[in-house]
Amino acid sequence: MRYSFVLLGLLAGLQAAFAQTNPSLTLQAPLDVPPAKAVDLPASGGTLIAGAQGLTWLSAGGAPGPRLEGAFHSLDSRPSGTGTLVAAVDSTRQALVLATAAEPASPWQIGPALPPMAVALNGACLFRDPAGNLFVFLVGEGGHGEQWLIGSQERLLDSPRQVRTLALPPDASHCRVDDTSQQLAVNEASLGWWLYPAQAEARAERSPVDLRQPFGKLAGSADGLAWAAGGLLGLDSKAGQLHLYQASGKGWQAMGSLSIPGGGHPETLAARPSPSGLDVVVQSDGHAGVRLGQLAWRPQRLAAASALPEVQAAAQTEPVARQGDAADDPALWIHPTDASRSLVLGTNKKQGLLVYGLDGLLRQSLDVGRLNNVDLRRGFRLAGKPVDLAVATQRDRNSLLIFAIRPDDGHLEVAGEVPTELGAIYGLCLYKDEQGIQAIANDKDGRFVQYLLQDSQGKVVGQRLRGFALHSQPEGCVADDAQHRLFIGEEDVGVWALDARASAPAEPRPVIGVGDTLKADVEGLALYAKGDRRYLVVSSQGNDSYLVLDAQPPYRLHGAFRVGINAVAGIDGTSETDGLDVTSANLGGPWQAGLLVVQDGRKRMPEQAQNFKLVPWDDLARAIGLP
Repeated sequence: MRYSFVLLGLLAGLQAAFAQTNPSLTLQAPLDVPPAKAVDLPASGGTLIAGAQGLTWLSAGGAPGPRLEGAFHSLDSRPSGTGTLVAAVDSTRQALVLATAAEPASPWQIGPALPPMAVALNGACLFRDPAGNLFVFLVGEGGHGEQWLIGSQERLLDSPRQVRTLALPPDASHCRVDDTSQQLAVNEASLGWWLYPAQAEARAERSPVDLRQPFGKLAGSADGLAWAAGGLLGLDSKAGQLHLYQASGKGWQAMGSLSIPGGGHPETLAARPSPSGLDVVVQSDGHAGVRLGQLAWRPQRLAAASALPEVQAAAQTEPVARQGDAADDPALWIHPTDASRSLVLGTNKKQGLLVYGLDGLLRQSLDVGRLNNVDLRRGFRLAGKPVDLAVATQRDRNSLLIFAIRPDDGHLEVAGEVPTELGAIYGLCLYKDEQGIQAIANDKDGRFVQYLLQDSQGKVVGQRLRGFALHSQPEGCVADDAQHRLFIGEEDVGVWALDARASAPAEPRPVIGVGDTLKADVEGLALYAKGDRRYLVVSSQGNDSYLVLDAQPPYRLHGAFRVGINAVAGIDGTSETDGLDVTSANLGGPWQAGLLVVQDGRKRMPEQAQNFKLVPWDDLARAIGLP
């Protein structure tokens, strides 16, 4: 018996290898259903068929359930709660229809409606991200694409929210998303199939799967497509062929093409894993109709996109008043007697300094030119009066622009400007010791210079204390005043620590390097200090995440996280973060354990100019298990 099991195992392995390298397609006779325009194979079983006579869910035995009236094209489904959610395009009204049913025999329940597109709606497809947010992509005429948030945590939103627009191929009509790898596949009928990142915060970019000859292997047209357990299937309706693709490294490998028997022009298809390979359903025009079948092919599963813990912003600031890469670095000013009146200072490197309340509303705008980084410290006497100081790097004049902050109400005004020896001033942080408040600024060439800030007849001036350098471009830095430790970020290398005192040798020691967890560019650095807990927060811009480490040797890494969508509040996640700041002060409301504020490089839901997001500290502490 043992040898029989070994032989059966060998045979199964040979069959799997044969199916991998020699795929075959078997289709049944056309189903006895009205002419269809779209098909799908829901994960819960059965077959979805849509056309001019409505939407029907056939059971595994072929019995039709209740019909959803309408004329439909384009069809996709996802498990949702205890049932299945279907997204279909109503051909007559040119509108997306969302409907749910518990099983094939259940009646359809209509979901929330989306506003009509400004162009004809060609297709739609669904996507569920690792955090449980549910989206729909709309493919419009002329290459107009949209992504909408329609649900979260198994619940559909009463009012869907548009996340972003996309520039899709001009003759696109089909799309499908692989939730595991978070990739959106779209056809360009005259050229080929393309992949786009499906994440809500993703950069707008695309890569080809296959193109028409002579640029690829496609002979006719690129039409309907389907994901299949990691592989991708594409229909060429002109040639009557099914093309199979497998991810290979950073590209896609053509695994062969199969002729679809029965005549007609195959237009849409769907696939679902089965014991023998894949269940498939193909819809063709004319007498070929809708046919079920088996595809003997086992594609290798795609690697899942990295899924870090996610937290949500509880508030966000108004967008800055300039488009493009404008918002850069925030700093938190804590009101001395009423923490709820604390402020967020943020630089706009195309305008000046912006001041927001904790509600995100703009309180003050100082149009003083291109400011990059900003930091602040309390306790300075200017013309005999106590003020707090904020300092920003002024890139038009390679100087330090000084702002006095009135302690009673947080009002800012310019209080001086310190010229520097730097040729391309960039990042900055402040440090305070027994000498006073000091500004540490850096240059894109790696140089740092440290100044003591002093009052001179009611204006702030600077006295140079020391200079030092890294080998390549830095930007973010933060000083731990109590420990006299300065953390600096070298964008493509990692984070360093050195003695912040100007009298000490400038000897950078490594904290964490760019690698598997920290991705270049290294951007904002901030310090959370409360009692004996001292944490360094780092912006890992290369993968839209944030790291939390102990702020003292051996700099243990506690974890990484991302800021994701707050579906209830309608606040998007963050991406390409430059600067950040954090406080452990009790600011009331959601900020009782402290506040993290981060710059958002791609503002979405809706798409607007960049802004800053406000995240409760206790939420991120729970997400990564901080004590």
